[in-house]
Amino acid sequence: MTDGTAFARFKQARDTLLGAHGDYDTALEKFEWPTFEGNFNWAIDWFDAFARDNDGTALWIVEEDGSEAKYSFDDMSRRSDQVGRWLSSLGISRGDAVVLMLGNQVELWESMLAVMKLGAVLMPTTTAIGSADLTDRIERGQAKAVIVNPVDAAKFDDVPGDYLKISVGDVPGWTDFHAAYDVQDAEPFEAVTSPDDRLLLYFTSGTTSKPKLVEHTQVSYPVGHLSTMYFLGLQPGDVHLNISSPGWAKHAWSCFFAPWIAEATIFVYNYTRFDAKALLGQIRRAEVTTFCAPPTVWRMLIQADISGGGGALREAIGAGEPLNPEVISHVQKEWGLNIRDGFGQTETTALVANTPGSELKFGSMGRPLPGVPVVIIDPVTGLEADEGEICLDLAKKPYNLMTGYLGDPARNAEVMKGGYYHTGDVASRDERGYITYVGRTDDVFKASDYKVSPFELESVLIEHPAVAEAAVVPAPDETRLAVPKAYVALAAGWEPNEDTAFEILKYAREHLAPYLRVRRIEFFELPKTISGKIRRVELRAREDSGEVLSGEWRDDQFAGLK
Repeated sequence: MTDGTAFARFKQARDTLLGAHGDYDTALEKFEWPTFEGNFNWAIDWFDAFARDNDGTALWIVEEDGSEAKYSFDDMSRRSDQVGRWLSSLGISRGDAVVLMLGNQVELWESMLAVMKLGAVLMPTTTAIGSADLTDRIERGQAKAVIVNPVDAAKFDDVPGDYLKISVGDVPGWTDFHAAYDVQDAEPFEAVTSPDDRLLLYFTSGTTSKPKLVEHTQVSYPVGHLSTMYFLGLQPGDVHLNISSPGWAKHAWSCFFAPWIAEATIFVYNYTRFDAKALLGQIRRAEVTTFCAPPTVWRMLIQADISGGGGALREAIGAGEPLNPEVISHVQKEWGLNIRDGFGQTETTALVANTPGSELKFGSMGRPLPGVPVVIIDPVTGLEADEGEICLDLAKKPYNLMTGYLGDPARNAEVMKGGYYHTGDVASRDERGYITYVGRTDDVFKASDYKVSPFELESVLIEHPAVAEAAVVPAPDETRLAVPKAYVALAAGWEPNEDTAFEILKYAREHLAPYLRVRRIEFFELPKTISGKIRRVELRAREDSGEVLSGEWRDDQFAGLK
C-alpha cells in the first residue's frame, strides 16, 4: 500500500537530523533532503507506514473540565481511512479543495490525514472569520467542501457557491460528519499524488494587504517540516505541546507535521480562558517534554509562580517574535532551560533557528537550518551582505518553499525576483552566521537619517510593567522628517494619563540609544488581524492623515525629558 522506497528515503533524512540532535555542524554537513520517484503522499508513504499497528500515543486531548482522550497512531491511521473513504463516497477526490474550520478536536486531525490520502487539497481556516472572509476564501480557493462545527454553520448561510456542507454534528441541511464512523473495514489508501501536486492552500493573515493565498505541494510542507522538527528538538516518544489555534500555519507546523515526523505525541490542552496555573499543571502532569508558545504566553507564565519547575520539559521554544530578556532569564533561573526561538513564514517552514545544543547569542534568532539556503541580500545592490533582506537562494532549489501565491502572477514575480525568494524581513548577520531580526521591510524607517527598527524599540518598551503591547511607527516631524512614535496598549492597573506617559518615555530614553529615542506616545487599542498580528499599516496611515492627534504625549512636553 505504500512506496517502501519513499518511506526509506524520508526516514533516512529524518534519522540524520535525529542523530545530530544537539550537533548543528553535523546536521548541516550530513543532512540532505529526500527525493522521490513516482508517486508520493506523506499521509500514506510516511504516516501510515509507521502508524499502522503502532500503539504509541499519537494524539492526547485534554479538556478544561479535566476530561481527556488518547488516540494511538494506529487509531489515527484507521480512523482517517474511514473518513477518507466516506469523503470519497460523497464525491471528494484528487485535487478538490476542502475547507477545514475546526477547533482542537480529533476530527481535525482525522480530516487532515483523510484529505491528504485522497490527494485532495487542505484549506485550513480559523473559526474567527465571518461570512465575508469565507466568501473570498471559497471563491479564490475554489472549495469543493467545507467541514465545520455546528456553532459555525450559520456563517455559511450567506456564502454562495456549489460546495458540500459537512458538520461535525447535526445541522439541518448539512451532512453529518459522524456518518464516517459507520464505514466498516475501510481499505487503506495507495498514493496517487506526485511530489509536485498541490496539497495545501493557506491564507496569510494580511497585516499590510488583502490576505495572500499560499500554495504548497506534497513535499514543500510535509517533507519541508523536517527543518521544523530539528528546530523544535523533537525526538521519538516526546510529548509535544504547542500553543496555537487551528487554521494558522504554526498549528500545522507544531501540532501536525513536525511531531508526527518525529513519531512524537501531540498534546493539546483546550481552554476558553488562559490560565497559567492550569497550563503549568498540565505540562507537569502530562510530562510534556517539548513546549512551544508565543511570547504573550511566556510572559503570562512568568507572572504566575513557575518556581515548581518545568516537570519533564527538555526543550522550551518561543515563536512569532523574539522574547524580551526578562522572560528568558527568569525561565533559565527557575527551570534551567533556555527559551530558543526561530524564524519562518506561512510561505515556508522553519528557516532560521537557535537549535538544541547551540550556543545562544542574545537577541539573535539563530542560524540557517540544515538544507535551507538562507542568504542576506542588500536591497540596493542585490548582492549578499551582512545586513539586508532575508532571502532564499532559488538557484539552490529551496525544498521548503511554496510554489507561489495562487492567482497572483504579479506578486509572484515580485517576491521571486533576482533569483531569490524575498521574505520581506530585514536582518543582520554576524561573522559566525548568527542572524538578528530587524523588522519587516515595510516597517523599517528613517528618523534624523538613522535607520529605525520598530521591533528593536518595541522590545524595550514591553519590558516596562505598564506596557502590555506596543507598536512603533514613524510620525511626521518638521525637523527630523520622522520620529519614532509608540502606540501602547496598557497592562492592567495602569491609567492612560500624563504620569504613565512620562514613565514610559523616561524608561525608553534610559534604555535606548539617543538616535532611537521614542519621542511620542499614544495609548491606543492596537488594530490587529484575526490571527492577532498588529496592523502597523493602519497606524502609519493614521500618522500620515494630517489629523490632529490630541491623545498623544510628546517628550518635549516634559521638562525631565528635554
